[in-house]
Amino acid sequence: MGRASQALKQVLDAYGISQNRLAVEMNISRANVGRWYHGLDPSAENIAQITQALKVLDPMAAKEFVRLYLGVIIDE
Repeated sequence: MGRASQALKQVLDAYGISQNRLAVEMNISRANVGRWYHGLDPSAENIAQITQALKVLDPMAAKEFVRLYLGVIIDE
């Protein structure tokens, strides 16, 4: 499981956001979100779209996703 996939799984679980809800906000199929949730890392473009969708659904979830994905990079 890649870093982005792991971050997404943690955030969706912690903030109670369903894969379907994220997929609807992103206007993509739930199967795509499911692949990311179960270990396939999303592309850089998709990471940006995930972040934007999470920002709409729950701004704190978006911040946590970025923090988990980038780690200390943004703190330096």
